[in-house]
Amino acid sequence: MKLIIIGGGFGGLRLARKLSNKAGFEITLLDKFNYHQFQPLFYQVATAGLDASNISFPLRKVFHNATNIRFRVAEVQQIISEQKIVVTNIGNFEYDALVIATGADTNFFGNQQLMDNALPMKSSVEALQLRYRLLENFESALLVKDAASQQRFMNIVIVGGGPTGVELSGAIADMKRFVLPKDYPELDFKKMKIYLVESSSKILGAMSEVSSMRSRKYLEKLGVTILTGNILKDYDGQNAVLQNGDIIATNMVIWAAGIKGNVPLGISQELIARGNRIKVDRHCRVQGFNDIYAIGDVAYMEEPAYPNGHPQVAPVAMQQADTIANNLKRIEMKSSGALLEEFVYNNQGSMATVGRNLAVVDMPKPKLSIGGFLAWMIWMGLHLMLILGVKNRFFVFCNWLYNYFTYDQSLRLIFNVKSERKK
Repeated sequence: MKLIIIGGGFGGLRLARKLSNKAGFEITLLDKFNYHQFQPLFYQVATAGLDASNISFPLRKVFHNATNIRFRVAEVQQIISEQKIVVTNIGNFEYDALVIATGADTNFFGNQQLMDNALPMKSSVEALQLRYRLLENFESALLVKDAASQQRFMNIVIVGGGPTGVELSGAIADMKRFVLPKDYPELDFKKMKIYLVESSSKILGAMSEVSSMRSRKYLEKLGVTILTGNILKDYDGQNAVLQNGDIIATNMVIWAAGIKGNVPLGISQELIARGNRIKVDRHCRVQGFNDIYAIGDVAYMEEPAYPNGHPQVAPVAMQQADTIANNLKRIEMKSSGALLEEFVYNNQGSMATVGRNLAVVDMPKPKLSIGGFLAWMIWMGLHLMLILGVKNRFFVFCNWLYNYFTYDQSLRLIFNVKSERKK
C-alpha cells in the first residue's frame, strides 16, 4: 500500500511511527518543515524560557531505523482525488491511501487589519518573532521621551482566553515580576499593563468552572487585566479598539483567539465544516471517499459525546492516528471479515499553566479539578514526557531548573536578520 501522510505534527508523526517497518506499507511523509514542533511550549519560546531547538526535532532523525518510510520537505499544492495524486512544489506523488494531517493555522476571521498588525503564534518561527518584538518594545521604550509613547510600548494585549492566551499572559506577567525590572532598571514596570481579551464570559471556557475561576484568580493576582465579554474589533498597530468602544494604546497585540484548518486545494467546499475543517466519518475517512482520511485539527467528526466536533488538541490527533493505523492494517491484510474500528475519543483530561507554581488540571476519571503547585508539577511532568527526543527533554528540564532557581531566563536575544543583512 502506497500511503502518503501530509503533515508531521502530532497526528501525522504518530501514524507514521505506528506503521514504521510494518510489512505491506510504503509510506511517504510530506511536510513544509523538516522538523516536528512541540506546539504546547511555543509560549515559552516566545517569552525566552526555551530555545526553539529545544522543542523541535528533525523528522528525518525519527525514521533513521525505518525501512519503509521516506520523508520529503514539500508544500502541497493540490490533491487530485480522481487520479490519486498529490501535487507538490517538488513533484507529484501517487497514493493508494492518503492521510491529511495538516493541522490548523491562525484564524483572523477575515479582519485584514489584524492580519497585518497582530502577532500570531502557530509555529516556532512566529514564536521567535514574537519574542524579538516583545524585547524590542522595551528597547524602544527606553528611547522615547513622552509618557504616553512610553506607555504604548509597555502595554501588551493578548486576544483569546484559551490555554494559549492564559499561558502566555502568565509567562509575560512572570517576566514583568522577575526579569524585566533587572534588564531595564530605567523603566517603571509598575506601569506595565497586560490585558487578556476574551469574547466569552470566562477564560479557559473548555475547562471546568472551577479551573476557569482558579485561572482567573491566579492571573489577576499576577497583575493581568482580564476583559471577558469583549471582542477586539480593530488594531492599526498603534491602538487596539474593543467592541465596547474602549481603546488601548499599544504597540503589541498577540492573537490567540482562533484557529482554522489547513485544508489543501482539491477538497470540495461541500466537505468543509465550521472552522475550515474537513468532514470525516467515524473511521476518519473524508466523507464520500474510501482512500482519503483526515485527522487532528483539520478534521471534523461528530460522535455522540461530541456532536459539534472534537476539541482541537493533540490527544485527539494521536488517538485518531491509532485508529487509522489499525484500520489500514486490516485493509492491507485484505481481511474482509474484519470490521473497521470506529473512532471514540478517550478524554484523559485537560490542563493549562498560569505562571510560576500555578496551573489548573481537570481529570475526567475520577472527576477532579486540581490547582496550584501540584497541578503545575503534573503539567510539567506530562509535557516533559511528550517532548520528542531524550536530548530535547534533557535541555528543557535543565532550562526549567535554571529558570526556577535563578528567577531568570538566559535567552533574551534579539536577532534582527534584516538589519544584519543591511550592514
